[in-house]
Amino acid sequence: MTMPVSHPTLDLCGTVSRSLAGKKIVLAVTGSIAAVETIKLARELIRHGAEVQAVMSAAAQTIIHPYALQYATGREVITGITGDVEHVAFCGARKEAYDLLLIAPCTANTIGKIAGGVDDTPVTTFATTAIGSKIPVLIVPAMHGSMLEHPIVRENIRKLESIGIRFVMPVTAEKIAKFPDNAVIVLNAERALAASPLKGKKVLITSGPNVEEIDPIRVLTSRSTGKMGAELALEAFRRGADVTVVHRGRIGVPGIREVFAESAGDMMGAVLNELKEGYDVYVSAAAISDFTVEKAGEKISSAGAVTLELKPTAKIIDRVKREYPGLYVIAFKADTVGEAELLKRAKQRMADLGAEMVVANRFGGVRDPDQNDVYILRPGRKAVHSSGKKSQVAAAIWDAVAERSG
Repeated sequence: MTMPVSHPTLDLCGTVSRSLAGKKIVLAVTGSIAAVETIKLARELIRHGAEVQAVMSAAAQTIIHPYALQYATGREVITGITGDVEHVAFCGARKEAYDLLLIAPCTANTIGKIAGGVDDTPVTTFATTAIGSKIPVLIVPAMHGSMLEHPIVRENIRKLESIGIRFVMPVTAEKIAKFPDNAVIVLNAERALAASPLKGKKVLITSGPNVEEIDPIRVLTSRSTGKMGAELALEAFRRGADVTVVHRGRIGVPGIREVFAESAGDMMGAVLNELKEGYDVYVSAAAISDFTVEKAGEKISSAGAVTLELKPTAKIIDRVKREYPGLYVIAFKADTVGEAELLKRAKQRMADLGAEMVVANRFGGVRDPDQNDVYILRPGRKAVHSSGKKSQVAAAIWDAVAERSG
């Protein structure tokens, strides 16, 4: 007897990350042209460790063949409800049920049916069952922009949001509500399934370099890329936090709020203004300017030597800690000294500031912008060394935050 072999697609499981390891996701596909994107989406979910079962409406099958999604998921696609009562098997209130129903793409028609409790397709039947079983539902609308702006479609979305259904809204371009990037959808799936102490917490992050104007053309700045702050924001969002980033860059993920700040003074004002709204965690990951200069009104001539008077800037984190003593503060300490001296200075800074955490790294000039090598210090605990991709370091930092009550 020949033993069956697993589908080759399943060899991809967990090759990018294990963020969805052990999670089971129903990917429900409706009749939008964006259905062609679901082959890549299914495989991306699998690359992050998920088990994926596809369900298709009849309209979706006019866009792509079920074999395409069978190829993408490694499983036979559900195209109708049979005596196996598939909707209950996968999304019923039972121990074997899947963890998430992801409807992507979702047409205006399907949104209206779900909002009205109509279940006349496999996808809407799965939705009705999942909602009744309190299984998380994540919807990714895709339609012409004029349809998305229809007041009843908007009302249906608000209605579904009011009962806890999450949406990843499309990017509107060329009057078309376009399917979001797969990375954004996966990130929101991770967020929907998060079971982290960060869930529901408000996190404020400063990120990237500041720019201090010398004259209308020239500036003082640093080598910071802002990638560490961006990865901290993405990881906090992934874990369910409400995230705001103050910086001069762009992350561009719907749901992560971004506030522009160029100079150290701009950043000080933005941070203090934000903190009035109440936050749980403040992360000072920015390479905030230590010095500023008096800006010249016109371009300084390069005909001869120029002397600039550097004036120290106010320390944002000092003021934050002073004015918001109950806030959980994470400071960053970059220096060019050796490891032992770096740790010594970081511990002293943590004590002086009264910070809950200091992340210290030794700056070595030219670096891989996607890598970092840090020590995570907390009062009364042994320093934790984390090295690798900045996404991995960000995860280690938030893991350390989660341990604070331990």
